[in-house]
Amino acid sequence: MRLERTRILLADDHALVRRGLRMILDAEPDLVVVAEAGNGAEAVELAGEGVDLAILDIAMPRMTGIQAAREISRRAPEVRLLMLSMYDNEQYLFESLKAGASGYVLKSVADRDLLEACRAAMRGEPFLYPGAVTALIRDFLQRDTRGEELPGSLLTPREEEIVKLIAEGHSSKAIADMLVISIKTVDRHRANVLAKLGMRDRLELTRYAIRAGLIEP
Repeated sequence: MRLERTRILLADDHALVRRGLRMILDAEPDLVVVAEAGNGAEAVELAGEGVDLAILDIAMPRMTGIQAAREISRRAPEVRLLMLSMYDNEQYLFESLKAGASGYVLKSVADRDLLEACRAAMRGEPFLYPGAVTALIRDFLQRDTRGEELPGSLLTPREEEIVKLIAEGHSSKAIADMLVISIKTVDRHRANVLAKLGMRDRLELTRYAIRAGLIEP
């Protein structure tokens, strides 16, 4: 009887990383990489029909893995999601889970953890490295003690996309061209974001983007 293989989309902006991960995945009888993306926007376009599982690097240009995960969850909710990160970072972890990811794998141990994470995701089970489990438990206990809820994002997905591009140093014209919207619309989004966050300029927006995990420090 022929084994049904899980069809995987692999998204990372480093071709060498993609090649290494692909070799690990394609060597397995139940897993096969069917598509590759070099940024989050490409991943969103490719994560439609013919993909069972998307593996997304968190820190990608144009659109982060977390932004891509949100969009894929909205467009193709049947696709399972796994996040890959160089960082053992609680903010990234929480944002990944809120975006719909089934698991969070550290790149430093991807050769050890990635295969099990893929299989867990396809079984509908979460996969978290030990430090992530500790962080989740600690956060739950702290929130329970304070009687708090985790705040949702203040910004819409489009506003986050524009904040990321501003923080990466793109001009309003360049952002307008990339997103196929008018410069006036970009400027309106920028003004709305500054008002919502109580900020004044690009420098403060860049600091926010780093704290929110939209760009790397």
